[in-house]
Amino acid sequence: MDTHSRPPKLMERVKATMGVKRYSPRTEKTYCYWIRFFIRFHGMRHPATMGAPEVKAFLEHLAVERRVAAATQNQALNALVFLYRQILEQPLGDIGEFSRAKRPRRLPVVLSHEEVTRVLCHLSGPMYLMSALMYGSGLRLLETCRLRVRDIDFELQVITVRAGKGDKDRTTLLPASCISFLQRQISSVQHQLDYRLAHGRVPVTLPHALDRKYPNAGTSLAWQWLFSASRPCCDMDGKVVLHHIHPSAVQKAVKHAMRAASLLRPGSCHTLRHSFATQLLSQGTDIRTVQELLGHKSVETTQIYTHVLGKGFAGVRSPLG
Repeated sequence: MDTHSRPPKLMERVKATMGVKRYSPRTEKTYCYWIRFFIRFHGMRHPATMGAPEVKAFLEHLAVERRVAAATQNQALNALVFLYRQILEQPLGDIGEFSRAKRPRRLPVVLSHEEVTRVLCHLSGPMYLMSALMYGSGLRLLETCRLRVRDIDFELQVITVRAGKGDKDRTTLLPASCISFLQRQISSVQHQLDYRLAHGRVPVTLPHALDRKYPNAGTSLAWQWLFSASRPCCDMDGKVVLHHIHPSAVQKAVKHAMRAASLLRPGSCHTLRHSFATQLLSQGTDIRTVQELLGHKSVETTQIYTHVLGKGFAGVRSPLG
């Protein structure tokens, strides 16, 4: 058979459909992983020959045998629902009861303002600025890595988070103390761009084929990553582009800074975001406002921070005062 006329394989269809529906590269990678895992679990049978019973057995295996977290099991379920509904066009329907991975209730680790200040003292340059934004603006790690020059509004003192969790845009606070650092960072980005334009014109990666609509966007200052990778790479089309900094580099720097700060409670990048929320709530900020700034889908997610504060017991005081 002519290879050019053969029907696309299952995983090719999955990737193509996710591309059309504008799923993020991370979601595409995750869904493909679970779909392949599901197929291997059932002895390489084609998913079209299986259905709800096989999906149920797979989810049971993840919970009982592999003891995955609840979020991981839900991730696998979402991937398979996508496969059957969008690719095979045979929705699963009711899977029935299956063992659910337990979701233990854990209070997030939060730091006091003084502790965060100690951590920031052990960071410098872009790593300091990224950490300051996670704490001062409540950004997630990946949202910080994906910031572009155009997302910073010095006049209104807001940061626009584009395509955050759930592919939603939102705005959040731009801390006044970060303005001079951001201006210096943008100046550095401009110098890097000038150098690239003089030595090969390497563009930055752009969302959803924007480079075809606006050919010069990839080399305009507005679209540059605020925190770019140290060297260019090849995109899926084989074109040399500049991507944003890898999250693992930031995680490593923050982890080292937290150790150096001799904290009693070990934390991570997400601890800085947790601390942003608790600081706002302790100042009396309305919980709905905090929910909006954090980009939480449900206020119930934000309410976990009221338990961390330990002041939300309807005015009840201990007998010891």
